[in-house]
Amino acid sequence: MTRECPFSPPAEYRRIREEEPVSRVRLPNGSGAWVVSKHEHVRLVLNDPRFSADRANPDFPVLTRQSVERDPKAERTMITMDAPEHGPARRAVLGEFTVKRIDALRPRVQEIVDDLIDRMLAGPKPVDLVEALALPMPSLVICELLGVPYADHDFFQSRTAAMIKWEVDPKERKAAFDDVRDYLDGLVATKERDRPDDLLGRQITKLTAEGTYRRGPLVGTAFLLLIAGHETTANMISLGTVALLENPDQLAALLADPERTPDAVEELLRYFTIADVVTARVCVRDTEVGGVLIRAGEGVLALGHAANRDEEAFPRPDELDIERGGRHHVAFGFGPHQCLGQNLARTELRIAFDTLFRRVPGLRLAVPVDELPFKHDAAIYGLYRLPVTW
Repeated sequence: MTRECPFSPPAEYRRIREEEPVSRVRLPNGSGAWVVSKHEHVRLVLNDPRFSADRANPDFPVLTRQSVERDPKAERTMITMDAPEHGPARRAVLGEFTVKRIDALRPRVQEIVDDLIDRMLAGPKPVDLVEALALPMPSLVICELLGVPYADHDFFQSRTAAMIKWEVDPKERKAAFDDVRDYLDGLVATKERDRPDDLLGRQITKLTAEGTYRRGPLVGTAFLLLIAGHETTANMISLGTVALLENPDQLAALLADPERTPDAVEELLRYFTIADVVTARVCVRDTEVGGVLIRAGEGVLALGHAANRDEEAFPRPDELDIERGGRHHVAFGFGPHQCLGQNLARTELRIAFDTLFRRVPGLRLAVPVDELPFKHDAAIYGLYRLPVTW
């Protein structure tokens, strides 16, 4: 199901949520699965241990036409783990993403944003905001956090693009995955010798002291953080910019009072819910959801975008309202697998929007909205390009 309107979920989501909120669907590979679309049901599935995140489970729902053969040598990442393995894996790096640590990064994030906007203002118009700001900013931040050379960003960004497109050939997707994993394996190996003061270096030092260090799991963590750390935030910057430009009353309210920015960020996250169905699960014990019995071995798709437009959770859900204050959205997931980097993402988005609209007050789209290339073919929604001028 695709978004016919770039600012709305697929039209079918409303019908499903209102008429049959727990319903059967056919997946692209011909198999079946359940979808849950109400806010309360999505949160239940994401927080209940009877629904597993283990993608190695042969019953796990596959959203591409062909399955990618799992490499037995590949280490599992925390996003695919269940209890009891998941908790220790997450706690090992949780300290790197506390509010206190992310607050310490704010000056550097601000410096990066200001530098990118300086370059944008000094160059010709129009400019592609994806290339000028939305993509390089979070890429630079996550590279510095992990200790990944930013000079290699074209390499991992091109591989990421192949991994998240629905119709990419499975062999090409696996090759992209292997390229990034091999690159990070080599990078972590160098950090084992040097122990630099970056996230990966600190993890090596800490885990070695505890006697629990293995390279494979750390490579898996680096892979997850590198891919998630730039792709999602980049798409939210570009989409959020379009939404605010297309809602000038909301933008004016934001400019009049920058203290509204945190609520505006939450509303934009809810409004777009760019990672809609990455929260797939497989039922491992018969469970009733919304009066419907889901049996062990059946796949479940928790439709975050449908949940975030649920009238019972968000009055007037199709309106963009930066004063809504709806922090109970599920754009970052919910439960034990809720996005590890959400504090970092919020900080990046707040700084990006505040700085962009303050420093470029005449910012406007350089082409009509219906000519913008939205990512209807990718698992993470966004924009390929965003031409702007001022």
